[in-house]
Amino acid sequence: MKVPFLDLKAVNARFQDELEAAALRVLRSGWYVLGDEVAAFEQEFAAYCGASHCVGLSNGLDALHLILRALDIGPGDEVIVPANTFIATWLAVSYCGATPVPVEPETGGFNIDPARIEAAITARTKAIMVVHLYGMPASMAAVNAVAARHGLPVIEDAAQAQGAALGAQRTGVLGTVAAFSFYPGKNLGAFGDAGAVTTNDAALAERIRVLRNYGSRVKYQHEVAGYNARLDELQAALLRVRLRHLDADNADRRRIAAIYHEALEATSLAVPPVPADRGSAWHLFVVAHPERDRLQSFLAARDIHTVVHYPVPPHLQGAYRELGYESGAFPLTERWHDRVLSLPLWPGMPDAMVNAVIQACHEF
Repeated sequence: MKVPFLDLKAVNARFQDELEAAALRVLRSGWYVLGDEVAAFEQEFAAYCGASHCVGLSNGLDALHLILRALDIGPGDEVIVPANTFIATWLAVSYCGATPVPVEPETGGFNIDPARIEAAITARTKAIMVVHLYGMPASMAAVNAVAARHGLPVIEDAAQAQGAALGAQRTGVLGTVAAFSFYPGKNLGAFGDAGAVTTNDAALAERIRVLRNYGSRVKYQHEVAGYNARLDELQAALLRVRLRHLDADNADRRRIAAIYHEALEATSLAVPPVPADRGSAWHLFVVAHPERDRLQSFLAARDIHTVVHYPVPPHLQGAYRELGYESGAFPLTERWHDRVLSLPLWPGMPDAMVNAVIQACHEF
């Protein structure tokens, strides 16, 4: 049985009539940038997250970048970031001319370790950026406590965590401000690039609104040197459809993740930790194995497609060569990047495919 890593065509086919109606509504409206659809999506997504404000943006990286710009972070400043993350988290800091300061993950977990953050804070630190990696919320209470002691804002990189929660609170309101990506493969996926920021800080939201639109509140009047980082009407309309089904989709992801977890726990694969106080969005189901490449090849030979998220950590990428980090600088992070493998998982994934993945893993 061929098992794709992700079948986006099948995911979106479930809502084909709704999506086509939304697209047609925009095409017939005659208004395609910063109109009613964006305003409606912003209101609906803010309500979903429990936030007072949402600003629709062009993609998740722009969301992170504009947050940092709105916080007046620039050259000479430092931002605490996870060592174990996708490079976009670091790139947003670099875009501002600031320096990313990496911190290792929790022992046995993927997310930033709050106990290690304090030692990385200096007089130049201006913010702490956490990532809810693979859809699992970070240890926000501990992170926020460190931030409060030092008077620092906390930025959530929630690109993979739409609908994840800590207790009754969803991502998007667990820190000072949050950035989301709606890249097509995300839990809340657009049909191209898209993103958003959520916050309860009205002034911060307004600064980001100005920055996203050429630094302008009034057409052709530019208060600051801004960007073209707007969410377009078509993506907003399509996201509104997907948002209506997000909770049901995440519930199906949890169901599949629970099946994987129970079936693979007794194998040589290390299954992802599931802290009792955290509700993962299960954007990815990531296992680990010391012979990861052999495992991936074994599954591929059985037509089961997997992905490595991510093979090379940011500190060892050529883009950050100037920071001078060498192999071994962040051993916990490097261990994960050498061992992790993401198994197929999407809402609506047939049980036969789930069972095929499990059987192949047991054979391995």
